[in-house]
Amino acid sequence: MAEISTEPAVRVLLVDDDPMVCSGLRMILDRGSGGRVEVVGAVGDGAEAVGAVQRHHPDVVLMDVRMPRMDGITATRMVRDLPSPPEVVVLTTFDSDDEPFRAAAAGANGFLLKTESPEDLVAHVIAVAAGEGAVSKRTAKQFMQHVRLDRSSRWRAARAAVGTLTPRQREVAGHVAAGLSNVEIAQRLYVSPSTVKTQLASIQSKLDVTNRVMIAVMVTQAAAN
Repeated sequence: MAEISTEPAVRVLLVDDDPMVCSGLRMILDRGSGGRVEVVGAVGDGAEAVGAVQRHHPDVVLMDVRMPRMDGITATRMVRDLPSPPEVVVLTTFDSDDEPFRAAAAGANGFLLKTESPEDLVAHVIAVAAGEGAVSKRTAKQFMQHVRLDRSSRWRAARAAVGTLTPRQREVAGHVAAGLSNVEIAQRLYVSPSTVKTQLASIQSKLDVTNRVMIAVMVTQAAAN
């Protein structure tokens, strides 16, 4: 049984055109989080996402990619353009090589498979709400394999940008790309989580990105041959 939390619940909005998926996610998050997460609403298309965010004021939106009227990438961009927007986590099967990059560029701060374990799903939603982002170990390898397939000019720009990082910053960024959390990175480097958070802020500034996922994308592109 999940431990009951005394902290305010993370408010989650579900955006997915599959009622069965929404039902399963609601059950996992509402019943399996011990009160740490609350599903405040669910809509079946990206076109409804902005209105739902304005009604429900979620902390995190779990966004499907492929929906009938408006895809999740377009909806993510619109949600992230709102004043004081929620974080967006894309639920993906990685069917398209370009999907992860486009979603990250649109402002998604996490990528999770729909087959994530309930425990991992809850943990990553909470991490994203806290500003940490989510590229889980389970999804990191698959995500990075798809990013490495990009052979456009983007990887050259990424290599130049990553070259401006200090050795320690490159080390931190590499751990992000591997799916480590701030706490895990801190343990690896024998520093405090607050130090890791400060390093990540500097990395984002140097790479001119706004989230953890784009750090992972750029580090992986820079390493591609």
